[in-house]
Amino acid sequence: MVEKALKGTKRYWTWIGFLLFLILIGFVSYLFQLKEGLGITGMGRDISWGLYIANFTFLVGVAASAVMVVLPYYLHSFVQFGRITILGEFLAVAAVVMTVLFIVIDLGQPSRVFNVLLYPSFSSLLFWDMVVLSGYLLLNLFSGWYTLDAEDKEEPPRRWVKPLILISIPWAISIHTVTAFIFSGLSARPFWLTAILAPRFLASAFASGPSLLILLCYILKKFTKFNVGKEAIQKVALIVTYAMLINFFFLLVELFTVFYSAIPDHKGHFIYLFLGSNGPGMLSVFMWFSIALSICSLVLLIRPETRRNESLLPWICSMVLVSIWIEKGLALLIPGFIPTPLHDIASYVPTLPEVFITLGVYGIGGLIITGLFKIAVEVQKSKEKRI
Repeated sequence: MVEKALKGTKRYWTWIGFLLFLILIGFVSYLFQLKEGLGITGMGRDISWGLYIANFTFLVGVAASAVMVVLPYYLHSFVQFGRITILGEFLAVAAVVMTVLFIVIDLGQPSRVFNVLLYPSFSSLLFWDMVVLSGYLLLNLFSGWYTLDAEDKEEPPRRWVKPLILISIPWAISIHTVTAFIFSGLSARPFWLTAILAPRFLASAFASGPSLLILLCYILKKFTKFNVGKEAIQKVALIVTYAMLINFFFLLVELFTVFYSAIPDHKGHFIYLFLGSNGPGMLSVFMWFSIALSICSLVLLIRPETRRNESLLPWICSMVLVSIWIEKGLALLIPGFIPTPLHDIASYVPTLPEVFITLGVYGIGGLIITGLFKIAVEVQKSKEKRI
């Protein structure tokens, strides 16, 4: 079926060319980082995680969200999710590939990945993160590909595909849970030392991932006439609504616990996040912007009239996506390091090479999504012609 992705219009190949350009810029910047080291980034001794891990955290959530369309379709036989389910699985494949790339890039030297493979430690959360991510990638790739292949050949799906899909449901929960444990397992970082970090991660994942899936469905409908159906879109939008409500509630619970208890080591990180060190900084502005987007999108999602408005829904999903990207990105990472254990105030600003490398990774993810979605669209077109 790969040949289906190698045929397209001029607009299709222009988009492919743009993605390849992003990948080229990112690759050249990565070679520069490989030569000079992580010193060319904005990271340092006090802030050792930055833009790479911020995007890794966000994309793990996008990958985990596939379960929100897989579960209703395969466990509850919700047939309206038939077309959107395969898109959700392919989106998960692209997201996991990007998360792995961000981890490798953040390690500085790719050879360090082999240390995890050659000297596995069962007490290492990084080892378990590698296991759950690679397993989830294979589960979604094989189940999605062979389901689509069976549809293309007008054959029943292979018997072993459904067990893989059912396994992927709890596996999706595990990838974001283990990622949360990487943060909350660091006892010297009070900002992340909370038992509800994993539930917060999952709630945000089930809001951001389906929002991105809705946007991609609208894009497919506009440019390829591939329509997953209004009912499927609305059901996914309802999932986003509930997930956003839970995510916002968890944030309020976190804020109450921190400020009511008034433990200095915990409160200092949140004060820096919302108020800055000497007045609001860029991070504080971004965080308040994220909260404003969350509240605005929630108001619009809760109202059935606005949620069912197909002209407005893509904008609402965009607000959700940007809000979660900020909240579970740099707004999650940087305050965890500031103030430092010695109560110093450090600073972090992503450098141009970091930004270019990040764009390159997203270019790779975009290329994977474009290719896999193109195959799904072509299979559906062939099926409709036969009917």
